[in-house]
Amino acid sequence: MVVGVAGMESLSLSEKAVKMRESLLKSQTITDNVVSILGSFDHRLSALETAMRPTQIRTHAIRKAHENIDKTLKSAEIVLTQFDISRKAEAKILRGPHEDVESYLEAIDQLRRNISFFSSNKGYKNSEGVITQANNLLTKAISKLEEEFKQLLASYRTFPQCKPLEPDRLFECLPNSMRPSAGSPGHHGHHGDSAHKNHSEQNIDLETAVLNPPTLIPPRILPLLHDLAQQMVQAGHQQQLIRIYRDTRSSVLEESLRKLGVEKLSKEDVQKMPWEVLEAKIGNWIHFMRIAVKLLFAGERQVCNQIFEGFESLSDQCFAEVTTSSVSVLLSFGEAIARSKRSPEKLFVLLDMYEIMRELHEEIESVFKGKACSDIRESALGLTKRLAQTAQDTFGDFEEAVEKDATKTAVLDGTVHPLTSYVINYVKFLFDCQDDLTLKMVTGCDATYCMPQFGGTYSMLEILVRKIIGLTIMLLNSYSYQNTLKQLFQEFVKGDETNSQLASVTMRIMQALQTNLDGKSKQYKDPALTHLFLMNNIHYMVRSVRRSEAKDLLGDDWVQRYRRIVQQHANQYKRNAWSKILQCLSVQGLTSSGGGSNVGGDGGSSSGVSRQMVKERFKMFNSQFEELHVKQSQWTVPDTELRESLRLAVAEVLLPAYRSFVKRFGPLVESGKNPQKYIRYSAEDLERMLGEFFEGKTLNEPKR
Repeated sequence: MVVGVAGMESLSLSEKAVKMRESLLKSQTITDNVVSILGSFDHRLSALETAMRPTQIRTHAIRKAHENIDKTLKSAEIVLTQFDISRKAEAKILRGPHEDVESYLEAIDQLRRNISFFSSNKGYKNSEGVITQANNLLTKAISKLEEEFKQLLASYRTFPQCKPLEPDRLFECLPNSMRPSAGSPGHHGHHGDSAHKNHSEQNIDLETAVLNPPTLIPPRILPLLHDLAQQMVQAGHQQQLIRIYRDTRSSVLEESLRKLGVEKLSKEDVQKMPWEVLEAKIGNWIHFMRIAVKLLFAGERQVCNQIFEGFESLSDQCFAEVTTSSVSVLLSFGEAIARSKRSPEKLFVLLDMYEIMRELHEEIESVFKGKACSDIRESALGLTKRLAQTAQDTFGDFEEAVEKDATKTAVLDGTVHPLTSYVINYVKFLFDCQDDLTLKMVTGCDATYCMPQFGGTYSMLEILVRKIIGLTIMLLNSYSYQNTLKQLFQEFVKGDETNSQLASVTMRIMQALQTNLDGKSKQYKDPALTHLFLMNNIHYMVRSVRRSEAKDLLGDDWVQRYRRIVQQHANQYKRNAWSKILQCLSVQGLTSSGGGSNVGGDGGSSSGVSRQMVKERFKMFNSQFEELHVKQSQWTVPDTELRESLRLAVAEVLLPAYRSFVKRFGPLVESGKNPQKYIRYSAEDLERMLGEFFEGKTLNEPKR
């Protein structure tokens, strides 16, 4: 072809055109021939297709038929399988859940799936009948589940843990410091080992200890109970579930508390109860509250959470239903105490009750969570506030009781009055940490076993405070109520006002005591003894406060103000007791003219001095001093430092005056007959005899 083209280069244009035309004609002919051949093939293929169409139709029909047959067989197999499953599930359900609960629950699930299957395929013949039969069977199955749920909860013989708990099982869950001995709550008494351990240490133990609630239901049963509960909820039997759980578990919980010692007491029962009995029951109640909240209720909450896992509102509802009655019994006793008639001896137990409610507040909020338990939470908070209010009012009432106390008992020796020591000890017990040694010093008996014996003509207030000291010593070892009081006042005031209000009440109590003592001091006919009595009592108040935590609350100004009052009464005592005898040592009236006398440098008498009058002065001094010695040796100043200070103050006035008088006028007597009859004592003798003053000697008391 290339050669051809190359050869054409030598041809003329016309020759080239002729050659090209010939080539085109030849190509057209070849093309027409190819088209003709291809057309012949198309015709033949069309004829072949037409011939094969009937065969293709028959083959497609056969394939479709096979597919329909396969679908039908599969559908039939599925239906037969569902019927077989339904038959097997029915057999398991009719046998009941007792033998194999897990298999029974599986059968219920299978039955539900069958109902769902036939409900989605209602085109099957008799599907409606199958659904009806399955639903009836499911109803029977759920009914049997309810019985099984109840049996598992209350099967005492099979599961001993489901029984009401014995107290010993509960005590095992407590720290050692809080476990009672025989004779304690559950054994119907007070703390055992904890009586020898201070209260604050017990609180620390409770804060740091991990309390494990007791096993109320065997752990292996809980998953089954959860599955049963889930099936009942899915069946719409939620109310039946709540009823069964409430009726079964609430009775077990109530019986556990009854075994522990919890009593259902009405307000009238509490009001009629003797204080000694009621006080013991309050101590038990504090112990019961701690055990109930930290162990029983906490354990019941764990059980509810596990059984009703996934159904939080239902769990809260069941827990509320189970615990409401038991909580009500416990709180109603607290309410009865909080609303009962106020009296001073109740303050300590009110503070104890208030403190346990504060201690348990966070746990109550946690255990009794959810809307269903809101009434319980509000009741507990309401009791806490009511106890706080009653305790605060009782503390305030003590002021009035102190001021109006009309004790007929007189302390003849002018010492500290029982009312003073009782009131101060009352305050100290509120603010100070007391230990056994301190209490022995205060009460004169062993703190663990001391029970004051009552007698004489003590006022009701004195008896009550003596009982407070004696009965609460066993519970107050190394414990202060100061923080509790501050927290209590915070219920009603904020910030710094708490200390201010607490200080104000305490100051008013002290002022009421002082007012009462002023009244009692008027029983004495001797003004000197009146002031000695007031000096002793107010000094006791000041000294006790200075050694007490109450000092920080009352402040230095209060201490200084009352110390000045003590000094004022000491000065008044000296003026009333010694002014008359000091007049005997005065030079006035010794001269015939009534004027003074001049004494020479040698100490002799000067002109104008009456020897007889000097003798009379010595006789008068001797008589008065001896009378004072006899009388005031029976008087008492119990504080050693104050006693020595008072003796010294008297000696500093008396002895210099006596020495001066003897020096100036003694020679007049000594030059006469029987001088020892007049100058009976030396200054040293007087000093020695002053050392016997205020010792409270037991002598025949002269009439005043």
